[in-house]
Amino acid sequence: MFKRSLWREILETLVLTVAIFLVVKVAVQNFRVDGESMLPNLQNGEYILVNKFDYLVGAPARGDIVVFRAVPAGEPDKDFIKRVVGLPGETVAVRNNVVYINGRALHESYHHLPSNYTFGPRKVPAGDYFVLGDHRGNSDDSHMWTSTWLPRSDIIGKAWVSYWPPSQAHLYAGLPQIHLSW
Repeated sequence: MFKRSLWREILETLVLTVAIFLVVKVAVQNFRVDGESMLPNLQNGEYILVNKFDYLVGAPARGDIVVFRAVPAGEPDKDFIKRVVGLPGETVAVRNNVVYINGRALHESYHHLPSNYTFGPRKVPAGDYFVLGDHRGNSDDSHMWTSTWLPRSDIIGKAWVSYWPPSQAHLYAGLPQIHLSW
């Protein structure tokens, strides 16, 4: 009787462990920042956890930092990380280091390094997003892709927690929102 009970406990523990692993694998992914396109907010070599669940139940919001398959950049086997700036249906322009959404200046409360280019105005198609790196002058992002837009289907998830190196660790939840000037 004891052996049977022990085997049952082991089996239940294994099944529970596999179930927890699968739930975590579906909901969370780790990602290593590669490059300087998100400076000064994300450093080259920094590790983050990506929340894949959020976008199963909701849509990306302006200001979200997203990880996505780099299909629009011509690198479908690579993942990129950028910030959502333009939402579906909005008209986006960049001039004189300022992003304009529907003709209004976008006030970005997070730190970003200036751009040295002009873009648009162009309307973001339904189901697509316009994304930029925080290091605007050194980022392979929507302003330079042939297709320009990031399809919703290529977005993997939202940056959630930075965990390595420990000195850089922080939560992305509750970041200040960016808003338009009226």
